[in-house]
Amino acid sequence: MNARNVLRALLLCAAAFCVPLSAAEAPLKIGIVGTGNIGGALATHWAKAGHELVISSRHPEELQALAKSLGPKVRVGTPSEAAKFGDVILLSVPYKATPQVGRDLANDWKGKILLDTGNPYPFRDGEMATDARKRGTGVTSKEFLPGVRLVRAFNAINESNLKNDGNRKGGLWAIPLASDDAEALKVAERLVRDAGFDPVVVGGLARAREFDVGSKVYTELLTAPQLREQLGLK
Repeated sequence: MNARNVLRALLLCAAAFCVPLSAAEAPLKIGIVGTGNIGGALATHWAKAGHELVISSRHPEELQALAKSLGPKVRVGTPSEAAKFGDVILLSVPYKATPQVGRDLANDWKGKILLDTGNPYPFRDGEMATDARKRGTGVTSKEFLPGVRLVRAFNAINESNLKNDGNRKGGLWAIPLASDDAEALKVAERLVRDAGFDPVVVGGLARAREFDVGSKVYTELLTAPQLREQLGLK
């Protein structure tokens, strides 16, 4: 192939990918249900990335200062308002609250992508946490949150690292993901990158147990190659 044909091929390739790439990079509407340490850190990262957010918690008056600091694309609402607003939902509540929240907001977020960060701790959440740990949080959360496009995400990193280590020099820290929905995973991967971390897809929801509380990679700071090696991923 001569130089002119090579140039023509490159231009055609660029044109073919121009529109989809632009569409993929359009700001997302994100609703955060539970804006504590994890939700607050992600709200900060995603606001800086240009996304629109409604943040919520049981005490919305405590979120006004955070929303104001993050700019005009972030406002405070009720959990229902956040669930209705977002094309993507972040759920970050104590695990024992997940079943009730799933019932309360079922109609508000039906059919939407939902990133679930919750971890079951028996000392805090009681017997339901023991059962969830035994069965794996991926399959358990799927039962608690019917009707959503569920992704397990951001549950295996300490809040301080999530807040402070985005876009780390020397290699981004990896965030493991699991879902049965391929398109939802693509959106989750983008939001991991927008937060300053490196996404690693582990597999379906049944494999989320591989980065649950107590697993060998839980809260370990690993790069993507290191995480893949630990989990035996190609």
